[in-house]
Order: sequence, then structure tokens, then C-alpha cells
Amino acid sequence: MSRRHDHAKSRLRSIASHLTRPGIRPSSSHSRSPSRSRSHSPQISRHELSPTYFLPRAASIEPHAEAIVHTTATGHLIRRTYKDFSSRAAGLAWWLKKHGHIRVGLLAPNTPGYLEGVFGIGGAGAVQVGINYRLKPGDIDYIFTHAEVDCIIVDKEFLHLLDGFNPSVRRIVDDDDDVGKGEFEECIVEGWKWDRKVNGGEGLGWEGLQLEPENEDELLALAYTSGTTAKPKGVEYTHRGAYLACLGNIIESNLNIQSVLTNERAKYLCTLPFFHATGWTVYWSVISVRGTHYTLRRLSYPHIWHLLLTEGITHFAAAPTVNTLLCADRNAARLPSPVSVTVAASPPSAKLFEDMISLNLHPVHVYGMTETYGPITKGYFMPEWHGLAKEEMYSKMARQGHGFITSRGVRVVKVNPDSSSSPSTLEDVSRNGLEIGEVVFSGNICTPRYHKDPPATSSLFSGGALRSGDLAVWHPDGSIQILDRAKDIIISGGENISSVALEGMLAKHPAVLEVAVVGVRDTVFGERPRAYVTGEEVVSWAKKGGGGISGFMVPREVVLVGELPKTSTGKVRKNVLREWAAEDDKVTPV
Repeated sequence: MSRRHDHAKSRLRSIASHLTRPGIRPSSSHSRSPSRSRSHSPQISRHELSPTYFLPRAASIEPHAEAIVHTTATGHLIRRTYKDFSSRAAGLAWWLKKHGHIRVGLLAPNTPGYLEGVFGIGGAGAVQVGINYRLKPGDIDYIFTHAEVDCIIVDKEFLHLLDGFNPSVRRIVDDDDDVGKGEFEECIVEGWKWDRKVNGGEGLGWEGLQLEPENEDELLALAYTSGTTAKPKGVEYTHRGAYLACLGNIIESNLNIQSVLTNERAKYLCTLPFFHATGWTVYWSVISVRGTHYTLRRLSYPHIWHLLLTEGITHFAAAPTVNTLLCADRNAARLPSPVSVTVAASPPSAKLFEDMISLNLHPVHVYGMTETYGPITKGYFMPEWHGLAKEEMYSKMARQGHGFITSRGVRVVKVNPDSSSSPSTLEDVSRNGLEIGEVVFSGNICTPRYHKDPPATSSLFSGGALRSGDLAVWHPDGSIQILDRAKDIIISGGENISSVALEGMLAKHPAVLEVAVVGVRDTVFGERPRAYVTGEEVVSWAKKGGGGISGFMVPREVVLVGELPKTSTGKVRKNVLREWAAEDDKVTPV
């Protein structure tokens, strides 16, 4: 009986092996649906998607094309070809495989070493965990511990941030210089030697490394949220999701601009931190089109203008506040050729778009979250808008638009304020540009889950879609327009005030450099807006309702500050402004 039972189980396993592939997990709420099962010639009709493949592919097509331009920590300019970039990443991958590392942290600014780390980690079949080097050591310890990293590639400047971290976790220090010395360089050379000795390879190639996973739904990276009000959450990125987000960025930001006549290719200025949502997956996008990365250790507006004016930069991405300060820099000058600027994070004002276009910086307005691999919607410019008044045209450009081509369409759904539980179904708001609801997403470029956090994952997907927490209206043309985060809507005397809309009105004053609005308690109206501004004197103008501000929206106070508090990616930290507002002894209204 036992033998027959064992034989039956063996036959069942044999049958199952024909219905599934190794590495594909059983069906669950986060795995492939049954319709995606594959049993017929999978190696012929398809392959598993992964953006790691883009680097060796680029190097095989154009090995001598310029891949990276960088000024090192020691002030030297380096220009690295795709052949060099690819072979260095392969050497690092072999070193990681040799030592068995499977979760690798990245603690560095935008450097060649970071890019080589991304592809070296991918080639080794490991998971990358890039985090913000501006965090406190305690937060860095928490993230790397939560992610269970077993190795960290760390820039020399930020090594001290790991002083209290688990000493058993291997550190690889990148000196970011041009002399080819240091621990990071030694690891690459050791990887080359190991490939030649053990595998009989050339030591410079990708044969035997992982260009695609067994299952494209496997974990590729962990991107951690900022954690300003709670512990940071690890957002899981899969090979498939990153690949499709990357293709979306190529199309929506027009990165594939190569010309057979001029040999022009994308020259991408790396103003966006690589650690932020894996650089919105754009570093994979640029490499897929064999573009050039201009990496920056830190933001320096004079240096950025130097590169814009001398290197023929074609693209960059930045938050509205970064673009505001860039336009206000004394080195600003209208560029001879247009530059495509992907604008995201907090909703931009119409005035910012006007200022940018006057300098030949042309906005590509996108919107998204860490949970959506970065951008997932785009505000598409319509040709007929050229016939509109400038203010109306820029106002339409400030909308968040439609879903990416590699995603499903974005939706705005009704919010149920009377129930703390999530509704079982989501009902769309009217597409009239008036009814306010919550933005939700679904489709290819949504994270499958938060890492090791089922309750937060359940909350994120409550109602059957990825909940953004952003409030918006849905226009008749199908585009969405963000009004505010749910927590940032100000309810004053029964009127809903969008802090974003009020900020846009205040930004019209030519003396305003930056502005942020939060709600403060009011004994009569419950709440009233308070504005924080940087720039010259604008107080009396704002209090008199300048810029077309309705009476109920006029700020109770306008506070002049030297600088607005921001996250590392340029978003205004309104939680800090609310703390300022709650401590009247620290902030004196003007």
C-alpha cells in the first residue's frame, strides 16, 4: 500500500512538472493568474523579462558609445564607454556570486559605482536595496536589517553612517576616484579573475550571469518609502514590473531619440537620486537606448547649468522645487536646444511651467508613487492648447493626465468618509472636473506587496486597487488633476480648500520663490490656511487676496522663511510645517 501511495505521489509530481515551470510559486493573491500559465515551448515563444539584460545588450551593439560622464569625488572628469561599464558590472556580479551574496545594499550618491552596482547585483541574481544616504543612522540600520542585506556597497563619504550597523555584514567601499584603486575596484578585478579561473570565461563578459530570472515575478529590488510619519516600508519591485516601467519611461519621456544622420542619443542628467524608487527605473531606460548618464554626486545648480550649456543635455527629471531653484539660479540662461524635463513629486504650478519653457526646458509632467515604480501617469500636451490663453494652457499642463502606456488607465473613485472599513467595490466619481475622489491604480507597474508587511499590503490594496491617498478630480477628457493629499485638504467653515490650488495662486507673485500651505486651527472656522513662503516681501499682497484668491481661501498668516523643509527628493515636508504651526513660540506670524 505504501509503495502504491509513493508511486501515485510520484506520478502526480511528474504531471505537475509538465504544468508548471521551476521557480514559479503556487497561485496566490500576488502570483500569476491561471491564464498566464505556460506549458508549450516557453523557451521559444517567450522569455522572462528583466532590465538587467539591457546593459550587456547595449555593450554588444555599441561598445564604444559613451555610457557615463562623471566628476569624481576627487574632482576628476571620467568618461566611460559601454564596453567598460558592462565589463566592470560583470566583474562585480562574478564577485557577488563567488561570495554568495543575495541581498545587497547600496548607500551612495549618483555615481558610476552605483550604476555598476545595480547591474552587478542583477547579474549575480541578487536583490538590490538602495537607500537614502541622508537618513539618520538609526533609520539606515532599520532598513538594512529589515531587508536582510548581507553586503553593502557604500560610498567612502558615507561609510560613517554604518558605524553602528551589524559588523558581520560585508562593506565594499567605493572611493569614487579615477585611479583604479580601493576595495570596490579590487572586488571587480577579483570577479574577473574568478570568472577566468573557475568558468573558463574571458573575465569581462556576461556568459553564465543572470540576464533573466527563472520567473519574472521574482524580487529584483526593494525600494523603501520615506517613513516621515511611520517606519519605512519596503516596496517590492519585480523583474517584470521594473522592465515594463522602464519601457513606459522610454516612450513617455521620448528617451529613444537616436538619429542615424547625427548619431545623437539621449544625454541624461542624473538630478534625480538613484536611491529614490530605483531612480524611477530611468537608469535602466537610459541604458536600454544606449544613452549617456551624466552622474552627479550632489545637486549644484551652477554645475547643472554648466552641463546644460556645454554638454548638450537632452533630458533630466526633477521635483518642482528643484526646477524652481534651477530657474531662479543666477546662471540660468535660455538654452539653444530644447531639453525634456520630467517633472513629478508635488503638483507643479502653472507659473513654474511658464518659467521653464522660457528657458527652453520643456516639461513632461508625470505622477506616481514609490509603490508604482515611480511615474505611472502623464499629462499629455494637446496641439489645440496652443490656441488657448497662456494661463489656461499652463493650467491644463499641470494636470496629472492619463495612465502610462504600460499600465492600466488611472481612476478616481469615491471616498466613503462614514466608514472606517474599506468598501468591497470602488465606484468612480463623475468625470466632470468637480467631484473629488481618491486616485487608484492597477496593472503592470504596481508593486505586488510591501516586504514582510501583510497588514500594510492589505490596506494598500483595499477595495481591489492600489490606493494612493491623493485626492483628485476627473475631467471630461479622461485626465485627472490632483488637488491634495487627503490629509492636506483644509476644511474651513465648511469649504474644502486645496493647499495645492492655493499654492499655485500664491506662486503667481513674482517675488515668491517657493510656497507651501498647511491648515492651522481656527476657533471660528475650524481651520484656516497658513502659507510659508521664501522670497521677497509678499505678505500684504497675499492677505489682500492677490492672485485671484477667494475670500475664504486667504491665508490667516503668511510666514516668511529662509527655506522650506524638504525630503531628499525635493518634496516639501508638510508634516514639519504643521509641527511649526503647532509651536507658536517657534514661528511668529507676519
